[in-house]
Amino acid sequence: MSDPSELGSEPSGGRRSLWSDLGPRLISAMVMIALTVAALFVGSYFFAAVVGAVFAGAYREWETMVSRAPLTPTGMALIGIVALSGLVFPLFGALGSLTVIAIGCVIALLARGEGMWWRVLGLLIYGAIIIAALVMRGDTMAGVWAGLYLGTVVWMTDSAAFFTGRQIGGEKLAPDISPGKTWSGALGGLALGTGAGLVIWILATDSPWWIGLALSAAISVLGQLGDLSESAVKRHFRVKDSGDIIPGHGGLMDRLDSLTFGVLLVLLVGTLHLGFGSVAEGLLYW
Repeated sequence: MSDPSELGSEPSGGRRSLWSDLGPRLISAMVMIALTVAALFVGSYFFAAVVGAVFAGAYREWETMVSRAPLTPTGMALIGIVALSGLVFPLFGALGSLTVIAIGCVIALLARGEGMWWRVLGLLIYGAIIIAALVMRGDTMAGVWAGLYLGTVVWMTDSAAFFTGRQIGGEKLAPDISPGKTWSGALGGLALGTGAGLVIWILATDSPWWIGLALSAAISVLGQLGDLSESAVKRHFRVKDSGDIIPGHGGLMDRLDSLTFGVLLVLLVGTLHLGFGSVAEGLLYW
């Protein structure tokens, strides 16, 4: 999630300029939501290809950030490996994806150079997210609902935090990490993300509402922690935006950071409840 601008004592003209990117943001968001929903419903190889491609794009931004240099042949190979880890999942499952990511880690270690361990960390993070997302989707309608539920909580949290933070402003949430984020934005994101998630929960399942409320709140909070974690990494490398591929939003890393911990929580909860082969069902049905 991109940081809202500092509000302080903006004049009315300056405040209007804060919303100058609203059009591109909304159009980009609609395109991303449409692609995500379509991929969720189609599932199988199409969903695996979309997930692999999207997170390979995010890893590309990570690679250029941590290596502090233009892409090298090794970097391009690692990007391809991240994409491949998604593509092999329908054929070989999580073990196949893990194997591909492990090969990527070996290549990163053999290549050495600046940012070697950051490269490995990026491969592990994006590999884990890809596997978690594909295991969650599975091949049942429960996977579709689980994906819609997760996406709703994360995106509504992001959107509400962005708009509330810009409109209300106030005390900074973590000024040393992300100066533009405010407590008002965090609380607004938590409220709308949790509420929207609860609506999807009620539509998708007959499970107790309080479980949906607790899970929605947890995913919303973890989404904001993922956002702050990415901001901390960018601050370490003195980068403002991870990229500019998405008009109004920045890079893919900026857009996907809030998903990181949330999808891992879904994997954990679903696995602990009903097992690794029924993650979506384990998340939704109690």
